[in-house]
Amino acid sequence: MTAQQQAKARILRELHRPGDPLVLANVWDAASARLVAAAGARAVATASASVSWTLGSADGDAADRDEVLAQTALIVRAVGLPVTADLESGFAETAAGVGGTVAGLLATGAVGVNLEDGRRPVAEAAERIAAAREAAVAAGVDLFVNGRTDVFLLGLGEPEGRFDEAVARLRAYVEAGADGVFVPGVADPEVIAALVKAVPAPLNVLAGPGSPSVPELARLGVARVSLGPGLARAAYAAVRRAAEEVYAQGTYTALDGGLGYQELQELSAPAE
Repeated sequence: MTAQQQAKARILRELHRPGDPLVLANVWDAASARLVAAAGARAVATASASVSWTLGSADGDAADRDEVLAQTALIVRAVGLPVTADLESGFAETAAGVGGTVAGLLATGAVGVNLEDGRRPVAEAAERIAAAREAAVAAGVDLFVNGRTDVFLLGLGEPEGRFDEAVARLRAYVEAGADGVFVPGVADPEVIAALVKAVPAPLNVLAGPGSPSVPELARLGVARVSLGPGLARAAYAAVRRAAEEVYAQGTYTALDGGLGYQELQELSAPAE
């Protein structure tokens, strides 16, 4: 732990303000991190899917933990902003293993982590949150732990029971040491507002086409808005359009508007 890392941890925590949400356009490498920082980001977050795809793996705990941490370290070094990493369910079978993963994350200089429950029982998922908190305490870093439930995203259980199940899980994660809570798969303003009221922690939602705008989410009391793999999906779509055009038609119009060579050189240069 360094004084700089501790300062970044404090900044990240302070940026979670209900009604004035932290907006995270999630990244996957150094260049994307620098582009997002230059656009006005106050902090930088990775998206697990985007990082996994970059590493040649599918999303869903399929990537190699050490490769994910190495990619995170590159992003931390590329920007001077606080960095929070999506580590899926912790890249480990046990809670103790999750603690080891988080210790490795802290060694990269990152100051935040997302941990998801997937289909795990609530007690097991909470134990993993607690292990992350314990690892942060041991390292002396005030890590921001974002506890995520996939109840809505995966459509678990009967629809009429999902809200109560999500709230029960999120409260358990807060009790276990989570600082914030993340509920992807929710776009209904009434449900979002109800989650804000029901859970005693800053609420993070996943946003994209069809979601309420950032100002609307702010009025609902949301404290954090994430784009998840949205940027990577858009970038890969641009690659496919350009490739399909040149192979099918022999033309290059999809390349119009691309970033300049020199700008990408500078974006990819080692941090001073």
